[in-house]
Amino acid sequence: MKIKDIIAILEEMAPLSYAEDFDNTGLLTGNADNEATGVLVCHDALEKVIDEAVLKNCNFIVSFHPILFSGLKKITGKNYVERALIKAIKNDISIYAVHTALDNHKHGVNKIMCNALGLHSTRILIPKENYIKKLVTYTIPENVDKLRNALFNAGAGNIGNYENCSFSSQGLGTYQGNEDSNPAIGEQGEFVEGKEIKIEVTFEKHLENKILKALFAHHVYEEVAYEIYSLENKHQNIGLGMIGELENAMAEEDFLQMVKEKMQAGGIRHSAFTGKKIKKVAVLGGSGSFAIKNAIAAGADAYITADLKYHQFYEAEGKLLLADIGHFESERYTKNYIVDYLMKKIPNFAIILSEENTNPVKYL
Repeated sequence: MKIKDIIAILEEMAPLSYAEDFDNTGLLTGNADNEATGVLVCHDALEKVIDEAVLKNCNFIVSFHPILFSGLKKITGKNYVERALIKAIKNDISIYAVHTALDNHKHGVNKIMCNALGLHSTRILIPKENYIKKLVTYTIPENVDKLRNALFNAGAGNIGNYENCSFSSQGLGTYQGNEDSNPAIGEQGEFVEGKEIKIEVTFEKHLENKILKALFAHHVYEEVAYEIYSLENKHQNIGLGMIGELENAMAEEDFLQMVKEKMQAGGIRHSAFTGKKIKKVAVLGGSGSFAIKNAIAAGADAYITADLKYHQFYEAEGKLLLADIGHFESERYTKNYIVDYLMKKIPNFAIILSEENTNPVKYL
């Protein structure tokens, strides 16, 4: 199996187009055409993780965080990033990062947190914008079912909890081919007028090439008439953060103790108690201070995230309980999820969970 084959599987799990614009996801080092000897899955591709990969004969590292985040002008080994990259390149090890591509997935980082905390009735906290497109095309009635089904099979027509969604309307189409044309109906130079069906379907933007391939392959016209629009609709199943509910409401102190145990946190920094019981809980793995207002607007009783600064705790304003459980802790189960996913997809291949604890924060 080549590394690019495993990358294709990873991108089924977390399409790179799900990632935030600021992020650096995908293949960071190495040649995707190399044969894979084994996959080591980690949280951070540090130098000691590279050593582990060498020891375990894995030439492909799948990391949650990207070790290479911002641009480098020199690679001299002066810091931990450069040393890790040098060691990976010397040992011909490829590194791939998923990061916010998995953050934004409905079964990704935040759903993993919700599952760990026993939350139900979950939904995306900040649905992703500018991700839905719409295809409009026209065909003869005899071609409608075949074409529409091909578009569905390519991934079009999925809306929330529904699939195979489309809208069709009937109209009158006209055309006249020139001397170079080869019309499916009529002759060169003939003015043709006939019934046509207009088909409209939405799709996620990362599927555009696949959708167009299906359109051209299953349309009967020599020249396929189609239009693609970018929609302003928010995608309810892709986005940052998640909100759900506990089975039973809990006192604030009991809730924090439960979170500490479930997420194996070394400690929790939190805002002042509100005096209300906790039932509705918002979560956002990693640095989530930007979403405090979203958690409040969603009616959350508590918001669990990481990397909150001193003044940001004031933003709770007595409306909810803010809990900073630590960056690593909020994402700690992510690498396990990736391993489980890959093992189901390629069960007879070496998929190894890194034993290295790369959390840089320590607690007394």
